[in-house]
Amino acid sequence: MDILTNKSNGILTIEFNRPEKKNAITAAMYQMMADALREAESDAAVRAIVITGKPEVFTAGNDLDDFLKNESAEVGDRPVAQFMRALNVASKPVVAAVAGNAVGIGTTMLMHCDLVYAADNAKFAMPFTQLGLCPEFASSMLFPQMVGYQRAAEKLLLGEAFSAEEAYEMGLVSRVLPVNDLLPFAHGQAAKLAALPASSLRVTKRLMKESQAAAVNARMLEENKHFGEMLVAKEAKEAFTAFFEKRRPDFTKFA
Repeated sequence: MDILTNKSNGILTIEFNRPEKKNAITAAMYQMMADALREAESDAAVRAIVITGKPEVFTAGNDLDDFLKNESAEVGDRPVAQFMRALNVASKPVVAAVAGNAVGIGTTMLMHCDLVYAADNAKFAMPFTQLGLCPEFASSMLFPQMVGYQRAAEKLLLGEAFSAEEAYEMGLVSRVLPVNDLLPFAHGQAAKLAALPASSLRVTKRLMKESQAAAVNARMLEENKHFGEMLVAKEAKEAFTAFFEKRRPDFTKFA
């Protein structure tokens, strides 16, 4: 299974399990995660959720080959959009434990998690412009709010990778740990949450998020619209062709 799920002691763990492909996410994987998150909403036995990958890699982002096979589908109906909606509206606390590369949605999903911990080998990147695309998962709104406009612009416009230490200093993650300590620590934090009153956690999370819930949803829809249009544009075609041909893309021919 490319996505592993496990429920134990009130904690649902969702784990990327495709290390041979650097945990690149397929439509089927997005669907499994969306379904797991939706089921957790109505499962009283689940009191906290942990999302994690492998010690060597969190996720390389979208599996481009699989992603392009599904490009004809409406963006809002795709499993990736279902996953976005499910994580965005999750009422139970979500803990992310990130080791290795977290690319694209591997970084933007963290902005919708409640506690985010990184291993000292973690590396983050949102290379949307490098692929002729635009940000997703409301990151064009949430990331500037979180780290300030100039820092967000540097990461989103250039799309270059940044370290766990920089992510911590910016406020994207709340703690950096040795890779071997990461998952035990994250599960320990989730266990603390699972022991607390579920109603108190649910209301506290809602109070923190509801003031801009409508704006986040609207931004996700706007981003998805642009993303879908750009996905079939010439710049993205050049970026994907260059990726598969293992060469540098040439965007100079596009205005």
